[in-house]
Amino acid sequence: MKHFISARLILTFFLVLSLAFAGYSIYYKIKYWGFSISPRQNANVWAIEAHINFLADGSPIKVSLGIPRKNKGFKILEENVIANGYNTQKYDDRIVFRTKNMIGEQDLYYKIIVFDNITGKDKLKDTAPKSPSLPDMDEQQLAQARQIIKLSASMPGDDTAEKLVNFFNQEPLHPALKSYLPVQYTPAVKLKIMQDILAVEGISSRTARGLRLEEGQKITPDLMLEVYIGGAWRIYDPLTGKRGLPDNFLLFQRGGKSLLDVEGGTGSSVKFSLQKSITSTMNLASQRAKQSKKAGWFDYTIYNLPLAQQNTLKWLSVFPLGILLVVLMRNIVGVQTMGTFTPMLISMSLVKTGFATGLICFVAIVIMGLIIRFIMSKLNLLLVPRISAVVIFVILIIHALTFIGYNFDIKIAQASVFFPIIITAWIIERASITWEEDGPVNAGKELFNSLLVGVIVYFVIANDYVRHIMFVFNELNLVILFIVMLLGTYTGYRLTELKRFAPLVKKVN
Repeated sequence: MKHFISARLILTFFLVLSLAFAGYSIYYKIKYWGFSISPRQNANVWAIEAHINFLADGSPIKVSLGIPRKNKGFKILEENVIANGYNTQKYDDRIVFRTKNMIGEQDLYYKIIVFDNITGKDKLKDTAPKSPSLPDMDEQQLAQARQIIKLSASMPGDDTAEKLVNFFNQEPLHPALKSYLPVQYTPAVKLKIMQDILAVEGISSRTARGLRLEEGQKITPDLMLEVYIGGAWRIYDPLTGKRGLPDNFLLFQRGGKSLLDVEGGTGSSVKFSLQKSITSTMNLASQRAKQSKKAGWFDYTIYNLPLAQQNTLKWLSVFPLGILLVVLMRNIVGVQTMGTFTPMLISMSLVKTGFATGLICFVAIVIMGLIIRFIMSKLNLLLVPRISAVVIFVILIIHALTFIGYNFDIKIAQASVFFPIIITAWIIERASITWEEDGPVNAGKELFNSLLVGVIVYFVIANDYVRHIMFVFNELNLVILFIVMLLGTYTGYRLTELKRFAPLVKKVN
């Protein structure tokens, strides 16, 4: 008794440790490698191309383009530059092209591929700015700006900036604001006026440019307003008054600098093109690991193996779960099967053949094999030759079913080739021996139970979600190992044995 108690305590301790390890490992893979529970989880990958065009006048050329800075909102998968005859130099938030002796139309391309875009964020991390200087205004303009701030205080919003943006976007415009704005103004002018008014209140702000991730031929960046309030940068859409990044929006540039500066040319413009592709989260796992600086562990995992080996290991990873089900059915439920793991092998065969076709083939092969086995029992053969003869007969039966299936286009017969020959022959031999020793009822019961448990295991391991989870989070097999070992210490009644106590329950009632 003490031996069983100590064994259970030790196994329980290791089970708890394995659960803790599996929990942390799963969290690590989801957070840093981007793994998911769903086998069909995909990620959007965006190719963004900036096309710079201008006319060179023959003088030295310097082209400066604002580019995305490192940001947790997205990750850069690839970065390319096409600029024949130009020297390029990349800075934190800009890329600069330089060359000499160019005349005529010039085309430069900057392309990035990004993934894992996070949308809808309200606060954006960045360094705190210096206090803004008072804008160049006369006393009248300064008084009007302060009046606009005062009037905007009644607008909905959580802070001064949000209220001001909503005040600028109300319809119709307030007379005080209408008289302050120019007769004709662009979104950029409107944004600059908002920044000046905020500067009057001592609030730092800056311009941001972003791209809506929608496929199209040519798109232009959207202007956004960033305001430093409450110790963090908050972003607003100056056209709608909404706070936070819009859905599917990529911040391309942050700061007050221009998007494009060209020296040595005229008629400059920059146009953006976007193209979306969809890929599996598994395919991006190595890139996510590199971006999060966790690539060291990833390099020594099975996910770096060729796909052929990964597919093999995917099936091996789900075996322990099937084994656990067999152990539960035998040791806890008390179902007597034909051999210990025969149901597991049956279920694997059903996965290869398909459920209905495999079931029909298995029953047909076993019935024909039993008939042949009973015929051979009259010959009084020794054990090894008898089993060998059964194996050969099973092979001949599979040959016949495959030939018939091919010629008559019967897929059921063709599926027979996927059944393990030796295991099928051994099932036939075991069933015939049980028939002779314990009668046909017990033999039929064991065959039925083996097939029943095999079907139950099949429906578990054939599930795409189960196979995906057991492969991606294969540390769960360590948990299954200690559960199986812990079940090995169980010496109580099986569920099927409890029926023996049914008369006692009736007497009590």
